[in-house]
Amino acid sequence: MSEKLEIEKSLIDNIKLEELDITDTELQLIDKTIQDFAPEIAYLYQIREDESEEQRIKTGRLHENRILGILLKFYFEGKKKVTTGEIEEEYKRYFKEIARSTTSTYLNILKKDFTLKTKRDGRIVYYSFKENPPIGIKPFWFTRIFCVVPAYFNRALFFSNLYITAEKNVHKFFKNYGSEDIDILTRNYRFITGLIILNILKNRVSKCVFCQFSKKEIYNKLVERINDAIHDRSDVLSEDLIKNFIEKCSEIPIFNGTDNFDDDIKENIINEISKYANLYKKDLDFQLMVSNRRKNVRLKQEIALEEDKPESSKITNISESIE
Repeated sequence: MSEKLEIEKSLIDNIKLEELDITDTELQLIDKTIQDFAPEIAYLYQIREDESEEQRIKTGRLHENRILGILLKFYFEGKKKVTTGEIEEEYKRYFKEIARSTTSTYLNILKKDFTLKTKRDGRIVYYSFKENPPIGIKPFWFTRIFCVVPAYFNRALFFSNLYITAEKNVHKFFKNYGSEDIDILTRNYRFITGLIILNILKNRVSKCVFCQFSKKEIYNKLVERINDAIHDRSDVLSEDLIKNFIEKCSEIPIFNGTDNFDDDIKENIINEISKYANLYKKDLDFQLMVSNRRKNVRLKQEIALEEDKPESSKITNISESIE
């Protein structure tokens, strides 16, 4: 069995796949994008494995960490105050659902700890940060307070929308670049956007490694698997494209990434992706050729390995998910 197949088998053996189904309609856009752009990680990218939740220890701290992560996601969106109901709805998008009374309990604890403050408007109570979240702090310390899952998945959702609507978006800026073939520009636009999404997912998982509640071994293997998917699609691309655009778009503001995107910034991002899609046409052509050849060789190797095994030991479910 190949090393990558071993890694994927180890990951799948250590998680409960039935708990990973994405039911939220919006988040399914991320799933649709990954199925199209990087199907080899389709069963892996959304893994969220917490030791504390499984062993039912330190669950109070875990709930606080996640609630603060949800507030952080709203904070990046420019929404500085939120209600218990809004937090409850977001919580069940990303994690196992908890009762509203549990949410209220931990919000009140965070208020008493002077982490949060409240403002009442009639019968509605709004919660917000007592102090703004720190910028540029090391992930090890940041993840001790904030869960980063909501913020990264929200960013991945933003770019998944851009990926799904690539043709429409490229048409807006097609005339600006005088490209001879709008199909090529659309293909390149989608490829760059897909790489941004993969990097967002890698950044999320690499922060989860530091979380005090996480199963670090699983997250380390997952980082390796997503890194492989990124490398396969970017190893001959321009450093300018990767470092100055893709990686900056892939990180959240706390870790010196670009700000979250309102409508004006969204238009600018679409324009920038279109610009790079046109500027690096030759690089992207070469990268796509290399990536497709690599994928075909790997598929043949995996098929050969499977054919060499006894029937009883073939891992059909996993091999079918790898291209």
